[in-house]
Amino acid sequence: MPSLKEIKGRIGSVQSTLKITSAMKLVASAKLRKAQQTIEGMRPYERKLQGMLDHLVASGAKVSGEYTRTPAEGAPKQRIALVAFASNSSLCGAFNANAVRLTLETIRSYGEADVTVYSIGRKMADSMRKAGHPSPADYQKLADKPSYAPAAELAEKLMADFLAGRLDRIDLVYNHFVSSGKQVPVRETLLPMSSAISSGAEGEVEKSEIDYILEPSASALLADLLPKSLRLQFYTALLDSNASEHAARTVAMQTATDNGEDLLQELTLQYNKSRQQKITSEILDLAGGSQQQ
Repeated sequence: MPSLKEIKGRIGSVQSTLKITSAMKLVASAKLRKAQQTIEGMRPYERKLQGMLDHLVASGAKVSGEYTRTPAEGAPKQRIALVAFASNSSLCGAFNANAVRLTLETIRSYGEADVTVYSIGRKMADSMRKAGHPSPADYQKLADKPSYAPAAELAEKLMADFLAGRLDRIDLVYNHFVSSGKQVPVRETLLPMSSAISSGAEGEVEKSEIDYILEPSASALLADLLPKSLRLQFYTALLDSNASEHAARTVAMQTATDNGEDLLQELTLQYNKSRQQKITSEILDLAGGSQQQ
């Protein structure tokens, strides 16, 4: 049975840990509120832009073949850029593990393709380096403080490589923020363009009843909006991952705090019982000594 001193030391250790987890929970909650407001403010803009693209396709505008290009049969193995999002730090539950697991599953699904993994976040970069897929550059700052300019710059580089024929596919892997208690790892294709836009003429998108006058033309507007839409899709994935990280950390720290409080109660009860037992033993010793006299 541990001594009173040992139990008291454990109580002090748990109390110190509780201070840390409580503080981290408060910080993560504050960051989550800000990240949630940012991603929720971005989604209406993204949906509106998607609606504009659908309308342009429905009006007869054609998506450039450069954006829908797929490798021909018998072509050399595919060259794929996989952008994988995680965090720079741990203590966020299964957030990083889920992203890394889906990234590795995605790499295996490519078969013999030539895959380059662009790791956003130190945890993803470390895991991919151990798996034999080092990142071409360090993107820790992008994961720590999401910003449109550097995200758009990386998206622009990847898009330029795709349009120039140096890449055959660009995929994104990240944790999608559903709610504070639920984050789902997802995989999206940035390029080639998905069939939702490129096959809009197949009747999936109905023509709007409003007859817009477009200047200079629907095709010219579509050509101008597509790159913006792709950059926005990339940036939204970054914001999604960031919000998911803070949500996962908030839940993890709340769980750690609850477990710490339960352990503190058990240790306090054990301390009181041991202390009472010691006092009772001392009283019995005193009573026995007086009877012998």
